[in-house]
Amino acid sequence: MAPQGKLTPLQETEARRLAAEEARANKVPKVYSEEEKALRKERVAKAKDALSRSVGLKGAHVPPARAALKKYLQQLNQPNQPDDAQFEMLVEAPFKAPPKKRTNDRRF
Repeated sequence: MAPQGKLTPLQETEARRLAAEEARANKVPKVYSEEEKALRKERVAKAKDALSRSVGLKGAHVPPARAALKKYLQQLNQPNQPDDAQFEMLVEAPFKAPPKKRTNDRRF
């Protein structure tokens, strides 16, 4: 039995296309309960509210916090969602200034 060589780029893309087509055909749709739907709607509303309220805020911590909120909204259908405590931190992040770093400088 001879070992099979590498696939050509054309064969590789064709194999990927066939695998993706088969995966789409065998896909089982996810069914969300009413409780999960309500939680998702509530979280989306909170995230959108936080984004709209944080538009005029200034500070170095605001752009990364807004980016995290936008990323959350873009990835709603991903399986790894933050738990309630992490989500609350995410929503409050643009409004809380990070604590100032303490230095050991003892200038008078």
